[in-house]
Parts: sequence; structure tokens; C-alpha cells
Amino acid sequence: MTFEQCMKVNELMTGFNKQWFIAGGWAIDLFIGSQSRQHKDIEIAIARKDQIDLKNYLIDWEFNKVTKGVVSLWEDEYLELPIHEIHGSNIALNVSLEVLLNEIEDNKWKFRRDKSIFCELESLWSYSKQGIPFLNPEIVLLYKVSNTRDKDHQDFMNVRKYLDDSKKLWLREAISHHQPKHLWLQYL
Repeated sequence: MTFEQCMKVNELMTGFNKQWFIAGGWAIDLFIGSQSRQHKDIEIAIARKDQIDLKNYLIDWEFNKVTKGVVSLWEDEYLELPIHEIHGSNIALNVSLEVLLNEIEDNKWKFRRDKSIFCELESLWSYSKQGIPFLNPEIVLLYKVSNTRDKDHQDFMNVRKYLDDSKKLWLREAISHHQPKHLWLQYL
């Protein structure tokens, strides 16, 4: 995958009238401005409250929900926590997406694993030079601290020198609260 895949998702989502963002490792790379590693998939994030709108927008798609690691068909029910991951595919277009549901309430994004960690909505995302919306890296990295894999550590090491002081401070405080012994704290 290259940024071309992100641009295809951006084109796909152009008519969706709710906010959405590229998430995961691709969001890190969009922030940096270049691809720093290989990516196996592409993820987008939306507000939980917009899940039915997304399903209606991508009407020709098949969707599955992930419940405690088990993938099953997502019917028309409204998905509540702990469900936060949806897999969508359109065989005719040969496109698939992982959709991550985010908790957004009262113009604030709230970390689903600890709602005392939050940020103002305007600090949640940015746009790449290509005009693609992406989750800001400090948000992406916070999700990666609970189960840090090699690729997550690589993402952190690749992006940390690009983070300004306010992003570093927010991330340091969030990690200190959520995972106070995490390795990344020594770099922040």
C-alpha cells in the first residue's frame, strides 16, 4: 500500500457527510508526510454515533463486527462498547476497511479505555498535504500503548521527532495515567 490507498479511501469517503479520519500506522505516515513502513491494511476512525450513517453510506458493503476477538456479521443493531471495531468490504470494488468507533461527546474525544483521558475535538485530527483527514499521532500512539507490538514501537520511534511540545506533553500525561511504566515515557 502507498499513499495512493489513502487517497482512494479519501475519494471513497468524499460524500460521507460525517467526520472521518485515517487511523493507525497510515495516520502516522500522513503526519510525517512519507511512508515509513509497510502496512497490511487501512483503518478509518469515526464517531460511534455515526456508525449507522456509515453503513447507510456504504450500502453495497458487507460489514462484520468484532466482539471479544470474534468476527460476526453486523446486522442493523447499534454497536455499543466494548465493540469498537468493524470490518467492511466491497468485493466488486476490491476494497476493504477496518472502521474504529470513537467516543466523541460534547465536542470532546474520550479514550474508550479510560474516559478521564480526552482532548478537545479540534485537537483530534489534521489534514495531510493531499487533503486527507487523519487522527493526530498522539491519539494513534495512545491506542498503541496497551499492547505495543514491534510495528507500534517503530511508529513511535519514526514520529517522535516530529511531535511538537504540546503533542509530547499530552501524550506523556495520557500514557503516565494509562500505562505509567510504559517504555515510551523515557523518550517523551
